[in-house]
Amino acid sequence: MAKTQTSNIDATVKQIKQLERVGCDIVRVAVPDEQSAHALAEIKKQIHIPLVADVHFDYRLAILSIHAGADKIRLNPGNINHPDQIELVLNNAKDRNIPIRIGINAGSLERELLQKYGNPCAEALVESVMRQIAICEQFGFENLVVSLKSSDVIMMIDAYRLIAKKIDYPLHLGITEAGPERIGTIKSAIGIGSLLKEGIGDTIRVSLTTNPVKEVETGFDILRALKLKNDQIQIISCPTCGRTDANLYKIVNEVETQLSNLQKPLKIAIMGCEVNGPGEAREADIGIVYAREKAVLFKRGKILRTLPRENIVKELLKEVKAH
Repeated sequence: MAKTQTSNIDATVKQIKQLERVGCDIVRVAVPDEQSAHALAEIKKQIHIPLVADVHFDYRLAILSIHAGADKIRLNPGNINHPDQIELVLNNAKDRNIPIRIGINAGSLERELLQKYGNPCAEALVESVMRQIAICEQFGFENLVVSLKSSDVIMMIDAYRLIAKKIDYPLHLGITEAGPERIGTIKSAIGIGSLLKEGIGDTIRVSLTTNPVKEVETGFDILRALKLKNDQIQIISCPTCGRTDANLYKIVNEVETQLSNLQKPLKIAIMGCEVNGPGEAREADIGIVYAREKAVLFKRGKILRTLPRENIVKELLKEVKAH
């Protein structure tokens, strides 16, 4: 999601283009006012990926966004829930053949559901979204995407597992307001990753209190860890221990930096001793293992050569780039 004021067209386009460069597939922007809704038309002209309008409170902003060219609308039933207003939005979306995402958020559940359940919970999220799906289907609109987000990882996982048993609509995954980069990355990896591993989820968004480029990069890292995306070098390296006498921190950082722009689906192992190192290196496409007085270069399970330790990184990089 872009983090600029959407009404600031230049800043928003600049940030979206940054996201495009790191591989973002879909971008969402906030539409808090009419100026932002009208800005969508010009933003659309300058970007290359689908644009989603995020609308709260005022259904008229959703309609303005549709006519400005938004490719999808996200609505939060917790603050737009009058059937007549929803029908108007759905009719306009149907005329333009664009989907609506029903974006349930644990922090803005309908008041009666909070009274019923006492607190936000997975069951309340599911009941909320099922109500909204029923309204949409009643008006003949089924071009839907569904999300049930929470900042609570367990609640989020439970909610998606429940809804996946009830509907066939596409599911958009995310831990909302996950927090700063470190903890937010951990929470997102657990929540999104657990569900994707179970085959639940069609699109994802990582929500971090940092530059949105980091959100996209983290999302791709989650996909790569699950082998759902295989588009770049993966480095496997040991954490080091008392058996390691090479400066593996420095070595791994050097290799990672040198290969950061190389788009090859290769697994590279950098291991600090002979205990587990040879096995890991043999499993990698290319790997190195540090021994007491030498280093060994492997390629797909076979030893290529044994070298002085001071030469091994240079030889590794040369082998990778020639692969």
